[in-house]
Amino acid sequence: MTDATTAPDADAPASDPATPPQSDIALGRLSRIKVNMTVEVGHARLTLEDLLRLNEGAVVELDRMAGDPLDILVNGTQIARGEVVVVGERFGIRFSEIVDPKDRIDQI
Repeated sequence: MTDATTAPDADAPASDPATPPQSDIALGRLSRIKVNMTVEVGHARLTLEDLLRLNEGAVVELDRMAGDPLDILVNGTQIARGEVVVVGERFGIRFSEIVDPKDRIDQI
């Protein structure tokens, strides 16, 4: 016959409601890590010869249409798409579409 009551495990940590779970502590530490966010307007493929011929006033056509959303990357991984906005005297980016986290993992 099995005893339905068991004694608490002496090695298990006590559950204190004032102490956050271990996962919250780890996330708190991770939240202070700095990352690089980049906004990509578009791409162009050039030969070295064409690159060396560029000078002031030169125009390079990109693969993206005017008005298309821009790619927003964090540490090289696309996380969203958005559009450029002006904030005071600076440019900003308005997020319009967030990439599904499952798709982000596939990019890594």
